[in-house]
Order: sequence, then C-alpha cells, then structure tokens
Amino acid sequence: MKFKLIYPKWEKLDRQTRFTLPPHGPVVFAAALPDYVNVEFIDENIQEIDFDQPADFVGISVMLTAQIKRGWEIADKFRQKGIKVMFGGIATMLHAEGTQEHADCVFLGEAEGRMEQVFSDFQNGKLQKVYNYMQDFPAIETIGTARRSILDRKVYNYRGIQMVDLVHASRGCRFNCYPCAVRFLGGRSFRPRPFDKVVEEMASINNNRLFIVDNSLAQDKQWEMDLFKEMIPLKKKWCCHPIEDDDKVLDLAAQAGAWFVYQAIFDSSDFIRDRIKRYHDYGIAVEGSILLGLDYHDEIYIKKLIDFLLEIDLDMAEFTVLTPFPHTRTFDDLHNEKRIFSYDWNDYTCGKVVFQPKLLTPEELQSLYYYAWDKFYEEEPQNYKMFKMLKKVVDKEKADGTYKPRVRQPVTQERKF
Repeated sequence: MKFKLIYPKWEKLDRQTRFTLPPHGPVVFAAALPDYVNVEFIDENIQEIDFDQPADFVGISVMLTAQIKRGWEIADKFRQKGIKVMFGGIATMLHAEGTQEHADCVFLGEAEGRMEQVFSDFQNGKLQKVYNYMQDFPAIETIGTARRSILDRKVYNYRGIQMVDLVHASRGCRFNCYPCAVRFLGGRSFRPRPFDKVVEEMASINNNRLFIVDNSLAQDKQWEMDLFKEMIPLKKKWCCHPIEDDDKVLDLAAQAGAWFVYQAIFDSSDFIRDRIKRYHDYGIAVEGSILLGLDYHDEIYIKKLIDFLLEIDLDMAEFTVLTPFPHTRTFDDLHNEKRIFSYDWNDYTCGKVVFQPKLLTPEELQSLYYYAWDKFYEEEPQNYKMFKMLKKVVDKEKADGTYKPRVRQPVTQERKF
C-alpha cells in the first residue's frame, strides 16, 4: 500500500533565523504503521507536493495551529481526486471538529498499537470518521524508535551545519501552564519511557546533536538524574526545555552533553537572574523563551524586561505573543471575556496579536513585539549569537572526538537564506 504522509507548511516568526528542523510527530507516527505500508513522506516546508502522483491513502500530520488551514487545503485537493485522507497530530486534536469537515478519518490520540486497526478498516472499506483515543494512552513501553528513515536528511541543516534531531524521553506533564494545551493533549501524569528504550533510540540516531522535546525534564529529580547518567556514554550534545535547578542534576546534565536549554523567562526577578547564572556555571547555554502580552504587561514593563534580558547575558532569546490556542486556559479566559478578535488560525503563529490586551492596544503590543526582537539583537545580530552557540557545541565535540565536518549544502537550501 502506498501511503503519502504530509507535513504542511506554516508561516514562521518573521524575526527568527530561518532554518528547518526534521519534524518529530510524523516520524513517531510512521513507526506505528503496519509493515506492509510503504510510506512516502513530504515536509512541505522544504518540498513541494505533487498532487498528481498516485497514492492509495493520504495522511496529514499537523503539529501547529498555524498549519491546520493549509492541511485542510491539501486534504480537499486529494479528496477531490477520490483519495481518502486521514488527519492526526497535536493540531488535529486541538481542531478536531473543523478538521472532520475536510477528512475521511480523524485520528485523535497517540498512535502506538492503533494503526493496524485503522489500516485494516481502510482496506476493508470500513474506515471510521473518528478514532478517538484521547486520554486512552498506550503503554509507554510500546513506544519504539521513531522511523527517521522516511526523512530526506540532507536538507535539514543550517548553511551546511548539521542541526539537531528530535527525540523524546517522556510524555505527559505534571504542570498546567497558562498558555499550554498539554493537559488536554497528553494528560497531567508524567509518563517516562524506559531508559533502555530512550538510550537505544538516541544511540541509533546518526547525528551527534539532539533536541529532547519533552515539555520539561524537570518532572522527577531522581528520574532526571538517572536519565542523564544513562546518556553520558553516548557523548551526544543536546538541548531541551528546563532542567531541574539542582547542583547534582545540572552537573550530570553537563556530563551528559547538555548544550543549551529553552528557559521560560517570565519576570526580571533575582530568581531568574540566578537561574540563568547557574546554567552558565555548568557550561550550559540558555535561549530565553519570552511571552509578551500577559495582563500585567504594559510598555514600561516590557521595555524593562528587555533591558533585564541584556543584563543577564542570555545566549539567545525567542519572543512570542500570547496566543489563545484552543483547549488552553488562555483561550477559555480570553474567549469568555470576548477579547479574541481573530479566529483565523493562520494568524496563530505566536508572532501576531489576535486578542485585546488589558493594558495595551493590539497595535501597541504588536509594535513592542518587534521592538523586543530588534532591541535584544541590536548589538549582536541573531546570526552571530547563533554562531557563538554553534561554536560552543563544536568545541565540545572536538574535545571528546565526536565532531563531524560540515555537510554539503544543497543549492535549493542556499536559496532559503
């Protein structure tokens, strides 16, 4: 059976350095497919879709809300040709009702152990409109190594420099952050994968640089330390979301190859200042994730926050606008207060204001968003800061003998930058 799996394109943040990472959702999903399924994967961010090329069945994997309308457009074109289309992924779960209008089948939940039934139903003409496994999670032990062989690896680099491969060590999250939908998607229970499965997958990846995409590694201190101990022999270099603020944990993370963390920065407190310093003390760089547009944000607050970020010597920063994604507390509050003025999902890029802020006009918040990017990178441009972070990882790789030279840059990628 020829199964065409598509990852729709989306609009990137217009101040962010342009590069494309290999997606995680599609390769995890592909690993759950029956052996008889022949997968052709298309990442529309770097490849064009040939709608005339034959396929028995089409799957559309959608991670982001900003991808969902493009996914619907793609599905409509294939369905007009009489080809059945299945949707899955995070954004499918967030937009299940609207997606059903554009799909023959909507799969909700985690795929492990469920695809044999779906594809059997397809072959027998009994494909269900909705397969709903939300909150009915497969046994965590059944999650195997992602099927990265479906990727065209040569295009996932930045100007010839090998970027990261994505991998996960757990699912679920015990936190319930205001703008996040993980509670709805993966549950409030932390579900760690067995260490041997995680290490086996990491070892199988032909890339020394990884992005551990778990919502947060700071879920269980003992688990976190045990994971890092298991990772030390791999000599991989990796980035992740927050690590526990504990000397033993940070030391083990550094030994295991921690390169940098994405750390949410929500104020200009001494707590945040110390948090960044402690990462740096262990040789771990920090890319700050800064959310603008909360109800206590006015112009003075935001400008002082940017000054603070420059003071604490952040390695990089990524600025986003508060965005009310469906099934988050943010959406519930702003929708109930009638403060959302755009429900055009193409606007939900995290770089566009789609709601009425409390202390600013939408135009003022949009302007301050651009100010934040421009001010932070005024003295050292974003490309230069990224170069410094890449140099740090190269130096670490050279020190332990794992450095690989630059990969050849395809002509098509040269044109992207």
